[in-house]
Amino acid sequence: MSYPTLAPFIQQRPWLMRWMRPLARWYFDNSGYRKLGLRADDLIPEESESVQLALKRLPPKEAYDRVFRMRRAFQDISYLEPIIKEIEAERTEREDLESMIIKKRTSASTKGGH
Repeated sequence: MSYPTLAPFIQQRPWLMRWMRPLARWYFDNSGYRKLGLRADDLIPEESESVQLALKRLPPKEAYDRVFRMRRAFQDISYLEPIIKEIEAERTEREDLESMIIKKRTSASTKGGH
């Protein structure tokens, strides 16, 4: 699967490359991939036959490191913890409501307490 890219056009023009490099670094830093320890090539979709062959040709150490980075990145994203916190907050609220004591007002206290 290929998609249109401006990379060759930009790489052929050094002045444009100098202008785009800070923007590219900023984008990559803010995308969160470095925080997860991923490399740029880790983000290439694996569906194409060429990528599958390239992955098979990786040295064993590099293939292991790639799998390790991918697993760590997937495990770093917390998907269940927010739901657990929400359930615990609901449970606490329910317990508070169930333990609440309601006192009925007497008719004397509603008329001013005389």
